[in-house]
Amino acid sequence: MSLPTAILFDLDDTLVGEGHRLPALVQVCEEFAAALGDNNPGAVADTLERELQAFWSNSDASKAARLDGSGSGIITARRNIIARSFERLDVPYALRQAHLFSDRFTELRAAGAGVFPGAREALHDLRTLGVRLALVTNGAAELQRAKLERFSLTSLFDHVQIEGECGFGKPDERAYVHAMAALDVQPAETWMVGDNLEWEVAAPQRLGIHAIWHDHLGRGLPTTTAIRPDRIIRSVRELIAPPPAPRSP
Repeated sequence: MSLPTAILFDLDDTLVGEGHRLPALVQVCEEFAAALGDNNPGAVADTLERELQAFWSNSDASKAARLDGSGSGIITARRNIIARSFERLDVPYALRQAHLFSDRFTELRAAGAGVFPGAREALHDLRTLGVRLALVTNGAAELQRAKLERFSLTSLFDHVQIEGECGFGKPDERAYVHAMAALDVQPAETWMVGDNLEWEVAAPQRLGIHAIWHDHLGRGLPTTTAIRPDRIIRSVRELIAPPPAPRSP
């Protein structure tokens, strides 16, 4: 497939990851096994994964937490989600355990943060090939700018657009329209790449943008979704070079 005039990229879980969430939850559940009562640690981890995924996929519910520049909004949201789950699971001393559990989970996620392998090189190569690049990310300005500086990503983009700076974010139509205007391109010339099926696939597709889902966990499309990406990739590097074909047995 030939490259487009422009590509809009998501940041979190597309270019930068904090490690896989479920393994981190499993590790913390195992560490807190004695505090989980009769609950199986693996089952608790699965429950928390579903609850966290549901919250962060809901743009209205999670917006306040995302836009809290101090970072405390995300921490508070995690604590509340875990506390509610613990209460439903009858975990002893649910609120106190939830705070301790959540803080340990936050620690593990931060320790695992980094640019996905091949992502930086792919951005550099795309720019070299003349593709116009924009970063379109939700979240607080201070937190997202800090990530861009920490991982030296800003200079790789022609346009950087952060929800907390411009006042709107995905899946608001303005987020994509504003980015395309900054790059002086039309939807038919544009790709959107990201991990969120609603924000980076369904919403851009409604505007006529070619939408690519970054399935970094390799789980495939959920059986419950009717959203169909125009393309699915495991790595941003695949935008430049497709993954090698499997070897014959």
